[in-house]
Amino acid sequence: MNLNEKQMKTKYLLNHKYKPLGWVLLVLGLLIGGYDLYVADLDWTMNVFPLLGDEDIFSNTPSFKWSENEIEDELASLLIIAGGLFVAFSRTKDEDEFISKIRLESLMWATWVNYIVLFVAVIFVYGMPFFSVMIYNMFTVLIVFILKFHYEVAKSKRILAYEE
Repeated sequence: MNLNEKQMKTKYLLNHKYKPLGWVLLVLGLLIGGYDLYVADLDWTMNVFPLLGDEDIFSNTPSFKWSENEIEDELASLLIIAGGLFVAFSRTKDEDEFISKIRLESLMWATWVNYIVLFVAVIFVYGMPFFSVMIYNMFTVLIVFILKFHYEVAKSKRILAYEE
């Protein structure tokens, strides 16, 4: 296989140097989100410009008008998404066809898990708890993929080391 063929197979992957940055962003996002959700409201507010607003008894955020909003959930979400993408889609230092196969299988597995969780939630979860499940479900594919991919890579390296 020449260099062009190998580059074509991994053209959507980032350089492996982005992975450490991704881990920092991902962990920071999980810490901010977890702390805000389960420990104490961080109450970080700033002026935002919403394209789609929400004017009701819970919120006064009109569309296309500057308004004040708590941003810790948005910040946590952006950090989780950016960090997760960097971790999930950065090449490994020894990226080869076997790693690509593990990557593809892990991504398919994570997609299945994501939609099975969603399927079950649609049947058994209602109201605001369903909204919470949908929020978590935004991150399920990335998080499950990262866990599955790194588990499979580590498992294959253990097997390879054992055979040597």
